Amino acid sequence: MKDTLTGPTTVERSEGEVIARARRGDAGAFEYLYKAHCRHVYSLCLRMIRNPAEAEDLTQQTFLQVFRKIGTFRGESGFSTWLHRVTVNIVLMRLRQRKRTEVLLEDLDHPGSDNEAPREFGASDTSMFGAIDRLNLRRAIRKLPSGYKRFFLLYDVLGYEHHEIAQRLGCSTGCSKSQLHKARKQLRRLLQEERCVAREADVAAA
Repeated sequence: MKDTLTGPTTVERSEGEVIARARRGDAGAFEYLYKAHCRHVYSLCLRMIRNPAEAEDLTQQTFLQVFRKIGTFRGESGFSTWLHRVTVNIVLMRLRQRKRTEVLLEDLDHPGSDNEAPREFGASDTSMFGAIDRLNLRRAIRKLPSGYKRFFLLYDVLGYEHHEIAQRLGCSTGCSKSQLHKARKQLRRLLQEERCVAREADVAAA
């Protein structure tokens, strides 16, 4: 078939035509673009992230983003230049998420004063009760075992999916779900203890 992009006549087609077809939702056009550019995208991801498995994952994420956003490509620059920018943005987003995770873990593993203003949890609630709840939550999370804490932060705070957590931490998806369930259960118990202590202090002060 002459119109099959993956056939022997593929090399004769201009990339502009392929991109136009991809913008109309042509699956064969996307396959062509993927095969033409995946090595470059993977190499760029690997240079930035220095982890082959993660670079493969980021390559897939990049082309998913291309699939979603190809309608925004206007041809003002070359497609490879646009794809390069998309790839860099995807990798930088991953690096920012990683850094945020590291900061959260470091902050909770090496806390400062309990009177220090919380930086992450419920920050939009500026009321006195909101501040107390954030402080109680912060204290409770600090008391979680480090394993539970990681799963809780990655899933409930940073929004990673279980398969992503499993890949990051080198465990199974089932393990991630189990550890999160245990972390939430223990966190609820710790929060109840914090509230009981607070009530006893109120009674003592009355």
